[in-house]
Amino acid sequence: MSGPLSDNAEGAEARIDQLVAQAKQKAQRYRAMQQAVEQVSVSAASKDGTATVTVDSAGNVADLRITDRVREMSGDQVAKAVLSALRAAQAKLPDRLSEVMADTIGDDPQTRDTIVGNYRAKFPEPEPEPDEPPPAAASRIGQLADEPEPPPAAPPPRPAPRRPAPPDDDDDEGFGGPVMIRE
Repeated sequence: MSGPLSDNAEGAEARIDQLVAQAKQKAQRYRAMQQAVEQVSVSAASKDGTATVTVDSAGNVADLRITDRVREMSGDQVAKAVLSALRAAQAKLPDRLSEVMADTIGDDPQTRDTIVGNYRAKFPEPEPEPDEPPPAAASRIGQLADEPEPPPAAPPPRPAPRRPAPPDDDDDEGFGGPVMIRE
């Protein structure tokens, strides 16, 4: 029995088979993406080169290398170098993951942009490190006349106003006593 209804059923069946095949292909690409992302690692060195950090795809430290120059540095300087390298490596992750995802699921920019955006929010570009500490706020010696003056310090809070003590009931000198007088 062949008719318009059976032709529609065959077309619908073929369309469903096509959608299932597309879904299977997409699932394979996403599995490949996941495996490729898990293999991602990124390295970066501190500005002075004393520390190099490698992070995995989750931003966790996978390797840390420190040069012998740290023997001449304070503990604070070593910590700053390590953290600087760590932040720089983590900040490289979004771009590297974007490359891997473009290779594996290139036809799905929305997914790629969402995932990479999440990584950018979690691992932003590090703040530039000042080369030297900023001058003390109280000192204006050596500043040019056209440089803005730092804002003044906030004044200390004013003390709460004192409330007068409640009147004594024993005091009848007209202060705090009854307002109306009976005669």
